[in-house]
Amino acid sequence: MNFLRGVMGGQPTGPQPTGAETIQKLCDRVASSTLLEDRRDAVRALKSLSKKYRMEVGTMAMDHLVRILQTDRSDTEILGYALDTLYNIVCNDEEEEPEENQQKQEDDLGALFTDKFVQETENVTLLLTLLEEFDFHVRWPGVKLLTALLKNQCAQVQGIILVSPMGVSRLMDLLADSREVIRNDGLLLLQQLTKGNAAIQKIVAFENAFERLLDIITEEGSSDGGIVVEDCLLLLLNLLKNNSSNQNFFKEGSYIQKMKPWFEVGDDNSGWSAQKVTNLHLMLQLVRVMVSPVNSPGATASCQKAMFQCGLLQQLCTILMATGVPADILTETINTVSEVIRGSEVNQDYFASVNAPSNPPRPAIVVLLMSMVNERQPFVLRCAVLYCFQCFLYKNHKGQGEIVATLLPSTIDANSISAGQLLCGGLFSADSLSNWCAAVALAHALQDNLTQKEQLLRVQLATSLGKPPVSLLQQCTNILSQGSRVQTKVGLLMLLCTWISNCPIAVMHFLHNQDNVPFLTGQISENLGEDERLVQGLCALLLGICIYYNDNSLENYTKEKLKQLIEKRIGKENFVEKLGFITKHELYSRAAQKPQPAFSTPEHMLFDHEFTKLVKELEGMITKAVLKSSEEEKKEEEVKKTLEQHDSIVTQYKELIREQDSQIKELKEQVTLLTSQNEKMQSTVSQQLSQIQQHKDQYNILKLKLGKDNQQTGNQAEAAHVNGLQPEELNQLREQLEELQRQNQLLQTQLAEKDSLITSMKAEGVPSAEGSTSEVTELQREVELLKAQLQSQTAEITQLQRERQELLKGSETTAAVPGENSLYKEKIAELESRLSAQTAETQKFKGEVKTLLESRESMEKDLASATSTAAIMQAEKNKLQQEVQESKKEQDDLLMLLADQDQKILSLKQRLKDLGETIEDEDDLDSKDQFDDDEEEEEEEECDE
Repeated sequence: MNFLRGVMGGQPTGPQPTGAETIQKLCDRVASSTLLEDRRDAVRALKSLSKKYRMEVGTMAMDHLVRILQTDRSDTEILGYALDTLYNIVCNDEEEEPEENQQKQEDDLGALFTDKFVQETENVTLLLTLLEEFDFHVRWPGVKLLTALLKNQCAQVQGIILVSPMGVSRLMDLLADSREVIRNDGLLLLQQLTKGNAAIQKIVAFENAFERLLDIITEEGSSDGGIVVEDCLLLLLNLLKNNSSNQNFFKEGSYIQKMKPWFEVGDDNSGWSAQKVTNLHLMLQLVRVMVSPVNSPGATASCQKAMFQCGLLQQLCTILMATGVPADILTETINTVSEVIRGSEVNQDYFASVNAPSNPPRPAIVVLLMSMVNERQPFVLRCAVLYCFQCFLYKNHKGQGEIVATLLPSTIDANSISAGQLLCGGLFSADSLSNWCAAVALAHALQDNLTQKEQLLRVQLATSLGKPPVSLLQQCTNILSQGSRVQTKVGLLMLLCTWISNCPIAVMHFLHNQDNVPFLTGQISENLGEDERLVQGLCALLLGICIYYNDNSLENYTKEKLKQLIEKRIGKENFVEKLGFITKHELYSRAAQKPQPAFSTPEHMLFDHEFTKLVKELEGMITKAVLKSSEEEKKEEEVKKTLEQHDSIVTQYKELIREQDSQIKELKEQVTLLTSQNEKMQSTVSQQLSQIQQHKDQYNILKLKLGKDNQQTGNQAEAAHVNGLQPEELNQLREQLEELQRQNQLLQTQLAEKDSLITSMKAEGVPSAEGSTSEVTELQREVELLKAQLQSQTAEITQLQRERQELLKGSETTAAVPGENSLYKEKIAELESRLSAQTAETQKFKGEVKTLLESRESMEKDLASATSTAAIMQAEKNKLQQEVQESKKEQDDLLMLLADQDQKILSLKQRLKDLGETIEDEDDLDSKDQFDDDEEEEEEEECDE
């Protein structure tokens, strides 16, 4: 009643109830009231008390509030009050600035109530279901409550949402809400949801998150947008950082191309707002995430290629050379360009061609190096320029050659400042940080490039007027011996170690100076302070490189003499201990983590990332080389030779195995081809077998149909019905048999007529094929004989003509002698008579030959007509015989069927007789006799044939 009076505004008459008592009464009212209005008023009162009495409300009312969410789903107002109350319980209020102890207590309360709420996984699932409610008073507090739960118990809530059906999809729908408050709080919710959970990150990405977020960024004004753009960029960073799957999806979806408009900066860059600086900083970080050195090389290379093709790299270089850009944006842009060009030949070549907008134009690399060696520039900017220069030279032999070429005497231009001149200036300046940066930059120009290491030995420096020039190598050792700062010494020693490693010529040049080895042994053997221990370790490394890569070309400093010198002056164990100082240094492990130089202060700038890899590679080898004796070295050389021989043998076997693998591959392909052909053949055979089986089944069905029979009488019908036959079918079979017999007789008659016709034709004089052929052959012989006779007659006539000519000639010569002339005339007359007789006989033979030829042609015509007639007759005879055979086969089949049926009928009759039935057998006997007569007739016909 006191509570009601307080609510109604009445004056209290007794002592006031405490906050805990009031909350308890309200909880009872929520639990016991049947009216929705009463429960709603009680929940509203709990909401108003939840901030002041957070502990009491959370302890006593949480279960009742969850029950309200479960039961009163139809009333959005009470749902909103309940969600607001739960949010006040679990959320740590960040608007005020409480004391440290109070803040810690509130954080503990938030974690406590969050843990209590999420212990029942159904509560989180219920909350996800309520987010589908479109009402603002339900959806907005639900989003805030889930965000608070994720802040307090991120991993546990993430696990529940991950296994909840459509849990992530429901949260992604918040980005499509038309109310900006819910959409913006949805962004904050997704930021908390995607922290450190790759599975949820993938699901969110594949729910079209990239497209939606980029659209929101564009709608809000890109880099000129407000806090919403920042929230979208933070969510994109969560989705892409250390998630190769999402990075690949982002690249394949052509979202890199959509980032280019973000970096379009105008000419007037003054007056950037803090929000714009933050947005552009996050955008640059997003680009760096896609091309980070920790990503896989293939993914990084493809993203670098896409950024160059879409013009993003060109846009970043424009910002790099623009004026008025804030220092932190310029620094981050340099770092971004560094990673976009790192290891990409095309991008490195483009960056080398970029010029600063100055008069005259200078290469961007030169302008950046001027900033690096300028001690007035900010420290972070100088670190960024060094990182950019390192990335430009990373795996870029062409760029390394161009940098070293600017130091050579033949390419030095006195009218312009080159990169080599700036590096030499920084190397020998009074600023130790410039010394270190220039030494590291020059070491990167020699990294893994033996040619440039040898070329750099040609560089000569003019120290002062009147003195001869000294080599760059000698000048570096001179500065070391002059006792400069630790940072300068470390930088120069790293340059020397990188320079002479894996370069015996450089080692020889270094040892040729008589002062270098004593200086190194003196530095190593001294007991220096803590700061100088690193210098001792680097000196030991440099001396170890001189031993390991020594080609024994100098008699005073061979491998063996240097090791003896170490053993006498330093001691092998002491040398190895000093060498170990490098890797034990605390800044060594920090520099070995990532390529970018990240140092809090200039004093911490001691190690380079690439140099740490060189130390890791050489430390073990140098230790073994120093500790080994000459005999062990000889043994090792023998072992190396043996291993080389083994390697050659292994190489031969590998080639043989490759050939065999190729042969096996070809054979496998052949086997696969033959297997497929075999399968086709098997399928064809199976199809044919199935067709044969179908034909067999059809044949059996027809055979069964022909075999059915039935009896006419009642008992016979019953017995026939038992065997599956009907009387009508039996009559049909008998009629078919009679018809086939008639056809057979008809065919036999036709065949006999044809035979008689052929016989009569032969008797009438139509020659057979064989007779005509023999007659033609005789005629041919006669014609040949007549031709021979004709030829002999022709020869005789020719001989007579020759004699006549001779006689004529003789008569002319003997014309003066009358007696001889008359004798010649007689002979001539006799020859002419003989000649005329022979000519007549020849004409007679020709007439006979012509007659015989005509006779031959007529007989050939008769032969051809007789042959065609005989062929036609033979074809008709074969056809008739085939028809006879087919009809006989059908008749035999029918006879067999009828015989089977008769046997069955006889057996049935016998059974009926045995049962005492009287049966008349006359019809059956007549039919049987008729069948026997038919069989006898067929046998007689076969005998006649």
